[in-house]
Amino acid sequence: MSPEKPDGLDSSRMRDEPNIWLATTRPDGRPHLVPIWFVFVDDRFYVCTAGQSVKVRNVRANATASVSLESGNQPVIAEGTARVVSRPYPAAVAAEFLRKFDWDLDSEPEYDALIEVTPNRWLRW
Repeated sequence: MSPEKPDGLDSSRMRDEPNIWLATTRPDGRPHLVPIWFVFVDDRFYVCTAGQSVKVRNVRANATASVSLESGNQPVIAEGTARVVSRPYPAAVAAEFLRKFDWDLDSEPEYDALIEVTPNRWLRW
């Protein structure tokens, strides 16, 4: 079960902001930080990417990850546990990508990995 989101967090930001920063750790300990489209479903972050991407390789080697909403003026950061989800993707997640980005996840076969980040700690300033 995910911890509660910070008091005062406008949940529309989780629904409507297009990008998060996803931080994973390379096997040699170096960080990897990328902005990427996301959806937030059932208190989890989801990003869809190529299965051979650095972020997927990192998550498979080390399940810790952090995400941050894009705005540095209103920071919201979640630290959590990540895992790679293979097809078929959860229907609610696919529906949310379609609503938010007008993107059918099954329309581009090269995006064959879904990273799920379950927050276990929320940070906010």
